[in-house]
Amino acid sequence: MTQHVSPPRGGTDKAAPVEGPPAWRVRLGRADVRTLTLLGVLAVLVLIGGITQPDSFLDTRNLQLVLTQASVIGVVTVGMTFVIVSGGIDLSVGAIVALASVWATTVATQEYGFFGILFTAVVVGVGCGLVNGVLIAFGQMVPFIATLAMLASARGLALQITDGRTQVVTVPSVLDLAERDSYVLGIPPLVLVFAAVTVIGWLVLNRTTFGRRTVAVGGNAEAARLAGIDVRRQRLYLYLLSGLCCGIAAFLLIALAGSGQNTNGNLYELDAIAAAIIGGTLLTGGRGHILGSVLGVLIFTTITNIFALNNLQTDVQQIAKGAIIVAAVLVQRRTASTH
Repeated sequence: MTQHVSPPRGGTDKAAPVEGPPAWRVRLGRADVRTLTLLGVLAVLVLIGGITQPDSFLDTRNLQLVLTQASVIGVVTVGMTFVIVSGGIDLSVGAIVALASVWATTVATQEYGFFGILFTAVVVGVGCGLVNGVLIAFGQMVPFIATLAMLASARGLALQITDGRTQVVTVPSVLDLAERDSYVLGIPPLVLVFAAVTVIGWLVLNRTTFGRRTVAVGGNAEAARLAGIDVRRQRLYLYLLSGLCCGIAAFLLIALAGSGQNTNGNLYELDAIAAAIIGGTLLTGGRGHILGSVLGVLIFTTITNIFALNNLQTDVQQIAKGAIIVAAVLVQRRTASTH
């Protein structure tokens, strides 16, 4: 006779699945660790600067200078972060900054004053971004090749406009932006612009449909297309955004240097890419962090300042930057393999 054994009263045949923490909490935890790590590195650098050059490094004027110098490359890095998150790259940002700065400081442009210079710098930046975007999104060119071509072309055009000479700015309202009298509560106006671009960039990437589409395109372009995202149009918008950031950075550089030169923005593309990488943005796309990129900029700018104050060779400074980039990439790969 076969006996049927009933399950225990109140019990079930299968054990209840154990739910882990929500995905957003896991991502937030990783972001917190990354941010704290970058803040720790920055704190160590500040400590080193304070120990090696206590009178110079910790001086208020020097700290203001560090933030001001970080503002120019920082604005470029915000735009670069968006491009890299989408799975692209922009090697032309430094050349675009140079071209925008010299085009905006010609004698003819300066006759239109403050807004003439600002308008020209932004339009030139957006125009270059438009060319990059059209070539990449609709011309199906590889971003590396398209932006490399823009790098060469923009540098050449900047040299042709200036004929190798420095174009001095004669508009007082532009030059006043770098003067201490224009500081707001001790904060340079250029730093305030950088802060505003950072906040807007963070909100766009993390709180808007545009940001979610950018991440989706970088994570899997084909899946994004099947989900109804116009991938080509999204990529075009991203390079326009990068060009806009370059135009803003060019104006900040004009105010800071008081001139326009064809050598402006030299190696900005490498500094922006490096800052984004150590900030946690994946070169393969699909993940990026505006705050991390900004901290990366501050780290590199602080390193440059410490080396300058201690009269150390530039080659040693570049080696230190390279070591930091390699370490950041290795940490990224280790993190990716463990999750």
